[in-house]
Amino acid sequence: MIDRATVDRIVDAAKIVDVVGEFVTLKKSGVNYKGLCPFHDDRNPSFMVSPSKNICHCFVCGKGGTPAGFLMEHEQITYPEALRWLAKKYNIEIVEKELTTEERQAQNDRESMFVVNEWAKDWFHHTLLNDPDGVAIGKAYFRSRGIRDDIIEKFQLGYAPQRRDALSQAAQKAGYKDEFLVMTGLCFVSEKGTHSSLTDRYSGRAIFPWFNVSGKVVAFGGRVLDSRTKGVAQKYVNSPDSDIYHKERELYGIYQAKKQIVKDDRVFMVEGYTDVIAMHQAGIENVVANSGTALSIYQIHMLHRFTSNITLLYDGDEAGIHAAMRGTDMLLEEGMNVKVLLLPDGDDPDSFARKHSTEELKRYIEENQTDFIAFKSRLTVERVTDPVKRSEAIGGIVKSISVIPDQILRSTYLTDFAHRINMKEQTLIAEMNKYIRKGIEDKAKDSAREQEREERVQDTPPPAEERAPLALHNPAEQASQVELLLLREIVRYGEVVIFDGVETDDGGKISLNVAQYVSFDLSQDGLTFAQPLYNQILAEAVEQSRKTDFKAESYFCNHPDLQVSQIATRLAVDRHQLGGRFEIDSDETDEDKRRQKFLARLRQRVLHLVMDFRLDIVESKLKEIQRELQQVGGNTQRMMELLNEHKETKEIRDELAKRLGSDLVV
Repeated sequence: MIDRATVDRIVDAAKIVDVVGEFVTLKKSGVNYKGLCPFHDDRNPSFMVSPSKNICHCFVCGKGGTPAGFLMEHEQITYPEALRWLAKKYNIEIVEKELTTEERQAQNDRESMFVVNEWAKDWFHHTLLNDPDGVAIGKAYFRSRGIRDDIIEKFQLGYAPQRRDALSQAAQKAGYKDEFLVMTGLCFVSEKGTHSSLTDRYSGRAIFPWFNVSGKVVAFGGRVLDSRTKGVAQKYVNSPDSDIYHKERELYGIYQAKKQIVKDDRVFMVEGYTDVIAMHQAGIENVVANSGTALSIYQIHMLHRFTSNITLLYDGDEAGIHAAMRGTDMLLEEGMNVKVLLLPDGDDPDSFARKHSTEELKRYIEENQTDFIAFKSRLTVERVTDPVKRSEAIGGIVKSISVIPDQILRSTYLTDFAHRINMKEQTLIAEMNKYIRKGIEDKAKDSAREQEREERVQDTPPPAEERAPLALHNPAEQASQVELLLLREIVRYGEVVIFDGVETDDGGKISLNVAQYVSFDLSQDGLTFAQPLYNQILAEAVEQSRKTDFKAESYFCNHPDLQVSQIATRLAVDRHQLGGRFEIDSDETDEDKRRQKFLARLRQRVLHLVMDFRLDIVESKLKEIQRELQQVGGNTQRMMELLNEHKETKEIRDELAKRLGSDLVV
């Protein structure tokens, strides 16, 4: 457990711009910052970050929060894990009690897998640097590839001993459970007759740890050493997919590259581990690898958070050409600006980088990288003389251009391509429009099919034993807009006293803040919010009001419950700007008068919303009575009861409406 004082130090130290900036490229926007939302496919910056409020919020998908809340959502970690991440970033020491056997058992699988991977990374690295075989075999291999010690340290490279149970034995001795060694893919179970035992997956291999974007070890790659590659089917062995690693969602080198990607506003995509490492050693750090797999939409979204510019840097052989071609359209469709550079035959980024100085490498890239139009045109059109094949190649490039979302950029590329192949631009425009229309039709069909699937699921009733009876205090089954507005006042100003010196029945006097007044007023008639989460927030606000230092907005935005933190953040931000805390007249110079005006407006707003909330309930009750009247049939007694109830409820409705200043039609 982390004590309260340490939690407070962490929360006070954490700066939202610093934390979000680790994952998203932010640009100044007035007093705030904005960037592409990391939680949905965002092409126009909708993710706002407020240094003054120390919160972030996406105005499209609604996600965001405080530094800890952002990390919980982005990294899918618990509140304590987020606090530890922040403590590490801000060099705050956390002293925790030793976990008991029961507490260790209760740790979730994901956390345990991260812990095991972190230990394994250190063990592999230590073996490389200190074990006699590690130095003689593993380190000698890296030195033969020209990899310096500082780069070995930067990427935490390691070595796995030849013995097939070296790691599993060391892990068991350190207290790590077999199940997590298997779940992470570090080991697998071998059957030997009637017995089974753990076998190390990477024995005798050079080790390349995979770090995710936040620096956690999610997987490993093991390369068989050069002396053993002849006749070996698998030169590389990689971690299998697991709860913490999905190869289509990760990029090798992203953690080491992300800051330089932002600084240079460009990323280089290569194929393998050693390509990334060689480029870093040559002084080019904004480079990642997808490790031979097809580029995925998840990887593109990850890169797009940091830059819109990508250069595909591959071998000049047939495999390299194919790798460059297969990812282009997907990158273009996601709004990336794509350039391609194929290295001279016989060279890959690793070998080419080792042959040239940093200046020579940078100059070669700058002079030889070309946009995808020139690249595809040179490969598929300019070298083809057969009319049919040439026509197909032109159609393929026009199709690629058609997926670009930016209309001006699309038009520019098409004009350039028409000039390049000496063809009328109108002909290409007509062809491109066909592809665009087909793309729209295909998306509409996919959307319709998805909607049909959802409707079928919704129309299929659950088994009787899974059906729960409705049990709502209010007739409305979902929270109304009024509930949300009322909750916003509780989150923003819950601790602000709006009634001071109110007389009680026994002659005493009390003060009521926003949260206390709302709770008191609703409790008079046994009313509650339709949403249980709203009731939880109100109850906590009242409970925390006993503390003199309680600030509702800060308390709920930093709440350990991610749901509470997210809704509080959403309610704390303004739709158009993330401004100051109080809404006061800027023309008023007297601070006390400004404060009094603010309190008067806040009190009026809360009173109005409470009455609106009551009116909503009464309106819902009237509709419920009217529905029952239509179904009552020939039961005269029940009909009379309902009519009387309708009359009384309508009188209450009209009185509330009168107090609110509304004119309602009967």
